[in-house]
Amino acid sequence: MSVLVPTMGALHKGHQALIKRARTIDDEVIVSIFVNPLQFENKEEIEKYPRSPERDIEIATIAGATQVWFPEYEDLYPQGFRTLNSGPLGTIFEGSSRPGHFDGVVTVVDRLFAITKPSKAVFGEKDFQQLSIIRAMKSKVEIISVPTIREFDGLAMSSRNVRLSAQGRNSALVVNRALSAARLAPTVEIAIEILNSTISTEPGFKKDYATVIDEDNFSLATDATKSKRVIIAGWVEGVRLIDNMPMVGR
Repeated sequence: MSVLVPTMGALHKGHQALIKRARTIDDEVIVSIFVNPLQFENKEEIEKYPRSPERDIEIATIAGATQVWFPEYEDLYPQGFRTLNSGPLGTIFEGSSRPGHFDGVVTVVDRLFAITKPSKAVFGEKDFQQLSIIRAMKSKVEIISVPTIREFDGLAMSSRNVRLSAQGRNSALVVNRALSAARLAPTVEIAIEILNSTISTEPGFKKDYATVIDEDNFSLATDATKSKRVIIAGWVEGVRLIDNMPMVGR
């Protein structure tokens, strides 16, 4: 058996953490690298996505990958393939802002699982909604999660970060500030107030959503919710940023 780490390439230390975790589970670790067109809203975004195949192979191998696989479109999507439905969870928050995105995610993950036949797969918590949707798939593959890996300044690692200018990167730090403060709030209402007041101090950040959810089902949290998570998404210089943190004390 093997462990699969699905990626879209442009690997960084966050991906390395996933691969290293996978290697603690099994000696055979497959890293797939495929920029999945089904989960992008338009061709322009696909073209903007950073690509560094040679560097990716080096980074993945150093982290412990035993196989780095670059599937072609036809490998994953043969003629007549069907796009899967991500369900109700795929239509809210990220799914509302990016219609069809999660349908593309579950479709490619299903195909990757079918071809590589792993016993387990590793995903990061930065894309928490994606992680939740993949866990809800009817699959025999066990899903392992790894906490978000951050830059020295708290910015969640993302392949898209390279598209930010120095000024844009500075603006992006408001996400970490907002989450770090809100997660300590004594009530959900205060947490949301902190999120919005912190975000309002940074004109370079365009908010999409910022709230507190029940991480078990993504409904809006109340103070009685057992597992609360602060989530946020928006844009800086046209680059979409998403992040989340569990609330202290839950």
